[in-house]
Amino acid sequence: MVLAIAASCNEPETVVTNIVHADGTVTRRIEMKNFENKFEVSDLQVPFDSTWTITDSLEISREGDTIWVKRAEKLFSGVDEINLSYLADSGANKEIKRHAEFSRKFRWFNTEYRFSEIIDKKMSYGYPVKNFLSEDELKWFYSPGSFTDEKLNGADSLRFRAFNDTVDKKIEEWYVKSLVSEWIGEFTKLTGDSADNGMGFEALKQREDEFAAIVLKNSEHFDSLWVEGALFREFLGETNSVRYKTEADSASVLAADHFWVSFSDYTLRTVMPGKLTGTNGFADSSGVLLWPVSSDYFLTEQYEMFSESKVSNLWAWICSGIFVLFVGLGIIIRKKGKG
Repeated sequence: MVLAIAASCNEPETVVTNIVHADGTVTRRIEMKNFENKFEVSDLQVPFDSTWTITDSLEISREGDTIWVKRAEKLFSGVDEINLSYLADSGANKEIKRHAEFSRKFRWFNTEYRFSEIIDKKMSYGYPVKNFLSEDELKWFYSPGSFTDEKLNGADSLRFRAFNDTVDKKIEEWYVKSLVSEWIGEFTKLTGDSADNGMGFEALKQREDEFAAIVLKNSEHFDSLWVEGALFREFLGETNSVRYKTEADSASVLAADHFWVSFSDYTLRTVMPGKLTGTNGFADSSGVLLWPVSSDYFLTEQYEMFSESKVSNLWAWICSGIFVLFVGLGIIIRKKGKG
């Protein structure tokens, strides 16, 4: 069953790097690679414009292929400016709601920093993927493609391929269960949860596994059967499928629109000030944090890519040391005076 839209061959391979500075400014770099000198605005995963410093170059890959590279860089005054650029996005991912957040907390001896990029979830009634995957499977699910590819083609490839097949099967179950739940939610919203004959929200939720089984059984022809409404007739029965045809069709359009997300993947990297103290990202070979950005990650849950760090306040240590020194000298002088 095809449950994702294939990426366009015109989409460049893109890496976005946020270099977060202690004052809250962010140097943002975008590197795009393509086999053609085509970087149309409609194909770009992350927005940039003429206010950026832009350079173009040609590179030769290890395989001997010619690769066109476009690099763009800009210093942002803060996350508010980054968020304005997202609001003005007219590229491949313009329909996806994204924003950045930054915070700074003074702790005397240290200053703590937190930076994150957040993508809003698409489905209202879908299930968290963690309900279907184990801890190890979740780590695999969120891992960069370079990590999983290395495992799948490495010395222990047979074990990892079997593991990957298991994860894929569970993800398909997650897809189906979430899609069915989304349809039920939208259908009962349209009927005002006033439909009788077991068509209310709670009644349909109790039969959710039954509908999911119908979808899986017809997975080879899922797309056409979903559009034609055949799956709804089998689930609702002939009488109810006719009676609530308008609501069922409208709900299917809404659920499909939330589920089949048109999104162009990219990679996000972040460099934080000071010492890293917390993150949900992966460290690449150079120690820089990275996150793969794919539609699956924000399908049913908000996807937050965060990193936390701290910088020692040298002046605070010096002031504290001087204070302790003066206190110590005062005590010594007092004791000598009494002696």
